[in-house]
Amino acid sequence: MNSTNTDVNLNMDLEYEITLLKKKVESSLMPKELKEKAFGMILRLVKMSQRGNFSTEFEPVSEYISWITKLPFNMYTQENIDIAHVKDTLFKNHYGLDDVKNRIMEYLAVAKLQGRGVTDNTNQDASKLEGSSSHAPIMCFVGIQGVGKTSMAKSIAQAVNRKFVRISLGALGTVTEIRGIPKGNLGAEPGQVIKSLIRTGSMNPLILLDEIDKVSSQTGLRADIMASLLEILDPEQNSTFIDKYLDYPVDLSKVMFITTANNLGGISAALLDRLEIIRFGSYTDNEKIVIAKSYLLPKVREATGINEDQLSFEDDVWPLVIRPLGFDAGVRQLERTLTQLSRKVALQIVQGITTKVHVTKENFRQFFPEDIGIYS
Repeated sequence: MNSTNTDVNLNMDLEYEITLLKKKVESSLMPKELKEKAFGMILRLVKMSQRGNFSTEFEPVSEYISWITKLPFNMYTQENIDIAHVKDTLFKNHYGLDDVKNRIMEYLAVAKLQGRGVTDNTNQDASKLEGSSSHAPIMCFVGIQGVGKTSMAKSIAQAVNRKFVRISLGALGTVTEIRGIPKGNLGAEPGQVIKSLIRTGSMNPLILLDEIDKVSSQTGLRADIMASLLEILDPEQNSTFIDKYLDYPVDLSKVMFITTANNLGGISAALLDRLEIIRFGSYTDNEKIVIAKSYLLPKVREATGINEDQLSFEDDVWPLVIRPLGFDAGVRQLERTLTQLSRKVALQIVQGITTKVHVTKENFRQFFPEDIGIYS
């Protein structure tokens, strides 16, 4: 193939790639100003291709357009704050924590009475969307690990019909993970907030900012992260949130944010002032037994492909299961314990050793190692 034919083929490829980029932008629901910005970048590609510098510019521009066309501009799920439905969902998914559930219902009831809490995906104007539950103070669930903070946030999302996504802030190493890495920098990409909107395909999801007290211990970095979180959470600021990669204001005011923390010591005073603190206490042994029997065991059975006939428990064995060496205030270790047992039973069934297991005080030690429980 001679050089003339090669040049012709390259030009055809360039025209095709540019046409694809144009179609992506044209079919997107992005704001007019952002479309104009994208078309300007494409025009620059055309001009550079004429000078032979197309290849160095195409990849960054293509990546940028790919990100902005994935953003779900003007896409909303219809939020509906029905307190009866919220109550049914919370009490169905969680045992105990009645004070927490009542606080959540009070929080959402106020949103409903103030005319907030109905957002849909049908060309709403700003005034109609102004009052969703996202404009209430941000709930902050405070408690030790394993007491149900994350699962409660998921239940709220289910109850009010919002998509759910979790962002872990534990040991966050740099503020760019929240705000994005600017174009032109190595590894340029949007931050976790923008990625969350893309993952949910919605501009009004429920975003859980998990472990906000565990961001970097470096004083300067912690201050920067807290300032960024305040901008994201404060409705006076978050309607024009600027991700460093997109370099364009994105409206986060329709997002419902919930935060979690093990304690409040590492949170800035300015951010604390924006939070509605809801404390999660420890579970009692009796509450753990009910949770294990009614919530965790069915979940573990399903996850391991075991039915109710293949794995069952005597009632008097549950105190041995739920009381580990060293008291655990939550139920995370309890779920691990049941999962470990269920896997052992699954192995025995597959190997043909047994067809079912009924756990009693007498055979308990066959399925649980000595360091799992206290035996009587």
